[in-house]
Order: sequence, then C-alpha cells, then structure tokens
Amino acid sequence: MDENATALAAVIGARVKKERQSRRWTLDQLAKGAGVSRRAVVNVEQGTANPSVGTLLRISDALGIGLPALVESPGPKPVKVTRRGEGAALWTSESGGRGVLVAGTEPPDVLELWDWTLGPGDRHVSEAHTTGTKELVQVQEGTITVEVADQSVTLDADDAVAFPGDVEHSYSNPGKQPARFSLAVFEPGVGATSRAGASDA
Repeated sequence: MDENATALAAVIGARVKKERQSRRWTLDQLAKGAGVSRRAVVNVEQGTANPSVGTLLRISDALGIGLPALVESPGPKPVKVTRRGEGAALWTSESGGRGVLVAGTEPPDVLELWDWTLGPGDRHVSEAHTTGTKELVQVQEGTITVEVADQSVTLDADDAVAFPGDVEHSYSNPGKQPARFSLAVFEPGVGATSRAGASDA
C-alpha cells in the first residue's frame, strides 16, 4: 500500500474498532454480523490489509453506520466539503483505475457519491448490496460496460443508467483509453436489521 492508502487503512481500522467496542461486541460478533471472517475484521482493525469495498460495506452495514462514516473526517458538520484529491480511494488497479468515495450521508438512508476511473481492460465486480439499494451511473469520459445480473449495457460519454444494486453487478472498460464515471449509490435502512443480528451473535 502507498502512503495515502496506509493512512486511510489506519483511519478505517481505528473507526471500526471504536464502533465495535462502543457496542461491546467481540471480534466474532462483528464478523458474524458482517458475514466476513474474524481474520478479515482483525486485519481491518489493525490497518494491515487493503480490504475490498465489499468487505468494508459488510462491516459498515453490520455496525449500522454506512461506508461514508468509516472514511470521512470526524465531527458533525452540516456542510461537508471534499476538496480535490481528498476523497477516499477504496479501489485501485494496476492500470491506474481508482474508485474514490468523494461524499456520503449518514444512516439510516445512506447516499454515496463516487468518482471512478477504469483503465483499459479494468473490471470491477461488486457483490449484491443490501435489499433496496439503487445505483446511478453517468459516464464522463470513455466507454464502460455495466453488467447487472444477466443484463449488459454499454455506455459512452454523457450516457447514464439506473439499476438495482442489490444484485451482483460489475463495471468494465472495454476500450483502449481510460474511462471515467460518476456513481451514486442509495442504500436505505442501513443498520436497521444488522444491529440486532450482531448483538444476538
């Protein structure tokens, strides 16, 4: 991990640990509630790994706080500004692709805004999010292919698509130039059921 990724991993780890301990949950309870291994939770809390977006989503959902709360600066702010370069890069590829979470709201109805770049040949697969999740994509540059369940659509610059995020989906760049797109994710009721599930573990 580079210096920025290492710093972000440490921030995320500290927040996960703090949220878990504030609920008096064991590592095993959080792991069970999130549907991930105990080792994955330990690695996240220690900041020793670069966890997938899917793992972070599962953990933040189990804690009932939403992904944006894990990566944004602390403190209540009615207006939250993310300056250029300050977003949380939660996915990177060897060809220069990046998935950067640039803004988000607090639970229970979490809205995330992402800035994605896919290098030539890049493909990002996302597991199904919680029931009711919706996603919106608009291409800024290049061409991307969005696959949702058994449907596939190719989008060029200025094209947009809306689709359910509660089924497996992916974004890929079939072209020879980088592609950039904005992604909005709406995840309703974050933490509504998972808090009870984890506390009963």
